[in-house]
Amino acid sequence: MSKDYVLETHDSEKIRITTFGNVENNCLIFVHGFKGFKDWGFNPYLSEFFAKSGFFVITFNFSLNGIGDNPTEFTELDKFAENTYSREVDELNLIINSYRNGFFGKTEPNIKIGLLGHSRGGAISILVGSLNHEVTAVATWSAIANLDRYSERQKKDWKEKGFFEALNTRTNQLMRMNYSFLEDIEKNKNSSLNLKSAVQNLRKPFFIAHGDQDLAVPVQEANLLYDWADKSLTELFIIHNTGHTFNAQHPFNGTNDKLEKLLNETNKFFIKHLN
Repeated sequence: MSKDYVLETHDSEKIRITTFGNVENNCLIFVHGFKGFKDWGFNPYLSEFFAKSGFFVITFNFSLNGIGDNPTEFTELDKFAENTYSREVDELNLIINSYRNGFFGKTEPNIKIGLLGHSRGGAISILVGSLNHEVTAVATWSAIANLDRYSERQKKDWKEKGFFEALNTRTNQLMRMNYSFLEDIEKNKNSSLNLKSAVQNLRKPFFIAHGDQDLAVPVQEANLLYDWADKSLTELFIIHNTGHTFNAQHPFNGTNDKLEKLLNETNKFFIKHLN
């Protein structure tokens, strides 16, 4: 059973949320990545999978991810342009705090929270998990290990134009990111957006999964995260012959053996550390 909610941010933007399962169970929060959204491809499937496994699952759209009232179309590209990493960190913390304060229903204080982030959402999960004491365990799929992913030439053009455009090859939309996105990285890459230091400070159970054929985020980034992590608390799970979305696509056309393998290993990790 799923339920929909809208959580307002401090500046009255909307975080659209869908939950699955029983609110009295331990909680898993799924964090989507760049050009991602809660209803993309395998996301509803994985949410139902973990709900059936006994978790309360929260999936959501960051308020400025470009998705509005239509759950699968980018109709708010003006908002997408205004998004930043720091804003996503703040919004994930807001969801965690709202959950603890009974926004989705009453929960017991001993209920545990796990974060599961895909791609850029993996990085946001690490940043939040390293500082938010409510988080017990973090899992990442195809996560980036570096937020500063742009060449000096790109940055120069970005500053001169005031924006950078990324093509969404699925929808053929040019998705603009304003200079404020780059400013956020430049200002905070050695402090609040330093992934290396966040991983080193995580000190919590950490599951890193990656496909060895990932063309969007090379598997070397998973190895880098593992290198930085506390090995006594960290599992590295490399899946062979699969890419960034583990042979799944949007619209979702059913599961496959790579995705099932990933779901089962991730489920084992969360059962071990949350239950």
